Amino acid sequence: MFGTGEAVTNNAFSNGSVQNVNLNLEEKLDELRRLMGKVDGDPLRIVGVGAGAWGSVFTAMLQEAYGSLREKVLIRIWRRPGRTVDRATAKHLFEVINSREDVLRRLIRRCAYLKYVEGRLGDRVLYADEILKDGFCLNMIDTPLCPLKVVTNLQEAVWDADIVINGLPSTETHEVFEEISKYWKERITAPVIISLAKGVEAELSSEPRIITPTLMINRATGVPIDNILYLGGPNIASEIYNKEYANARICGAEKWRKPLAKFLRQPHFIVWDNGDLVTHEVMGGLKNVYAIGAGMVAALTNESATSKSVYFAHCTSEMVFITHLLAEEPERLAGPLLADTYVTLLKGRNAWYGQKLAKGELSLEMGDSIKGKGMIQGVSAVKAFYELLSQSSLNVLNPEENKLVAPVELCPILKMLYKILIIRESSVEAILQALRDETMNDPRDRIEIAQSHVFYRPSLLSQQP
Repeated sequence: MFGTGEAVTNNAFSNGSVQNVNLNLEEKLDELRRLMGKVDGDPLRIVGVGAGAWGSVFTAMLQEAYGSLREKVLIRIWRRPGRTVDRATAKHLFEVINSREDVLRRLIRRCAYLKYVEGRLGDRVLYADEILKDGFCLNMIDTPLCPLKVVTNLQEAVWDADIVINGLPSTETHEVFEEISKYWKERITAPVIISLAKGVEAELSSEPRIITPTLMINRATGVPIDNILYLGGPNIASEIYNKEYANARICGAEKWRKPLAKFLRQPHFIVWDNGDLVTHEVMGGLKNVYAIGAGMVAALTNESATSKSVYFAHCTSEMVFITHLLAEEPERLAGPLLADTYVTLLKGRNAWYGQKLAKGELSLEMGDSIKGKGMIQGVSAVKAFYELLSQSSLNVLNPEENKLVAPVELCPILKMLYKILIIRESSVEAILQALRDETMNDPRDRIEIAQSHVFYRPSLLSQQP
């Protein structure tokens, strides 16, 4: 189909330093513009697709850093139109507005304040795309963002985009990018796509394989895989936007990952680059699987540090084991990979979901899309990984029993999560039984099995052997 900033806080700098920072931002932007072949008068067009918490925050960070350079860059975000905000949410939103002097003044200057007064009183209907335009995300109303240019027509949003940020859940990525592909048929050059999605799907045909979001985008659009990157790290959206220090990795082809890492880096958000797209993206999906179990264990043991640490040891060993099936030499579980796993087990929406299930405050019948939290991507990932790793064509040697078994047999936590969440034949409490099973091996044994046996299956990610 195709051919081939630093955000400035109020008191952080003197006036001279602010000028230096702005100059540095412009230099980084100019460098990326040159690489993308942009000429004067032709702005770099960056579009966020999907307006969940992390997608909105990521786009808002770029807007806050680079938005003043309007002649050189245009930043906007797409979301589906028409979702109404209920009265309780409008009331809470109004309380947040009144508690934040900077937000209050901004809305008064824009003559938007009365809209929220009326929305609270019920005389006006508020829509999700409206409140995003004013700097609020439905899944993160307590953390006002900078205002964003919101587009609700997908074709208008993406047809001329140079850089597309995929902020969609993995469960929606293929469908939306299939629609996007219709608007790119006349393009000569391919856009660059940065995927933030953390999740997977499984294909169980004669050649079972796992499909990651970057592969979904590649399949749906025909954009070369070298133009599709994955960004992941220990990122709790509201904390990142409030400038808690964090780091991340952007993974993919060298041509794009290095300049994009430089472009995305901010004083509080350090971005490194890495060539191992497979491990990082798969780990991004796996951590959501095990975060649900972590939340269950935390709730069932009254936040026992000992129990949580035992769970952490076993689940990370399963993650390492699984990545050895999917990558020939997987990146070690260290640095941002380990940090991403840790923070998601500690405070991600999937861990929150596991806790609420264990406390009886949520039920499985409510589904995996929760109001105020969005999609709980770990649920579909449990199903995908379990079904994939149950295939007899992938059998591996269990050295303890000296026989071939499906890989999932060596992943007892994954098996139990499947029984609890998907086929529902075990109660939430069963996660502790799996953890305390006296026959469970030392987590190190599982890692040694993976490292000492030829487990790598190139076909699992549609790779050539």
